Amino acid sequence: MATKKLFLTDLDGTLLDDNKKITPATMAALEKFVAAGNVFAISTGRGTENAVYVQKNYGLTFPGSYVIAYNGAEIYDYSAGKSIYRVGVPLDVAREILQMAAERGVHVHTFNDRYIVGSAYDEEMTFYKRIIKTPVIIIDDVMSELDKPPCKLIGIELHDHEKLEAFRLAVLDKFGDVITAIYSNANYLELFSKEAGKGSALLRLCEYLNIPRENSMAAGDAENDISMIQAAGLGIAMLNADDEVKKAADVVTEADNNHDGLVAFLG
Repeated sequence: MATKKLFLTDLDGTLLDDNKKITPATMAALEKFVAAGNVFAISTGRGTENAVYVQKNYGLTFPGSYVIAYNGAEIYDYSAGKSIYRVGVPLDVAREILQMAAERGVHVHTFNDRYIVGSAYDEEMTFYKRIIKTPVIIIDDVMSELDKPPCKLIGIELHDHEKLEAFRLAVLDKFGDVITAIYSNANYLELFSKEAGKGSALLRLCEYLNIPRENSMAAGDAENDISMIQAAGLGIAMLNADDEVKKAADVVTEADNNHDGLVAFLG
């Protein structure tokens, strides 16, 4: 009897090409992988609502599939329609991070279960919404829309990376014992609980499914993918990945995300 495998993949720059599509060859390889009795999971920094939208929109609703969202802060069982794990940023910490961002002129927004919640529909929010279709609430008191700790906050800066990096360091200086602050790309700073992370989520899902870690694969291209690439039995960096991601991986794909780089690992 074949050994069941678990495959986790990032979306942008990994499973999706630069046009935000899944190529026919990659989709065919995924269908074959799942048909063989293996488990597929999206692992993304995006929120659960948007990740599930992507699953449905791209036809990735395979039986027994999962979504790891908010950089591992939530694990969602698609077939069962329920969350099996969730951890948030403490409300008092979220409040202070939002205040720090306002004082420094850094765009930061957060999420509740249904909406993006921010204080301004500015250039950064407009940029973010090009891809993310989750509806937005704009309100002066962002915290008033949060009835429980949010899975993550995201800082966005389109023109001055040094300002965003200074903010990241300030957050870590104050909350580094409880918050992870890493980049998903040069413009996006992901802020979430240290108990989360894509690597921790991979291990939790392996345990939940009773799949040995050695039978897991994880693919990505950016800094926030490193933890799952290191945690997986086989860590895969895309040819188009950042150099630090390639250094953390066991293998680098021979083709990039536009040319079916993942197909060789799904056979």
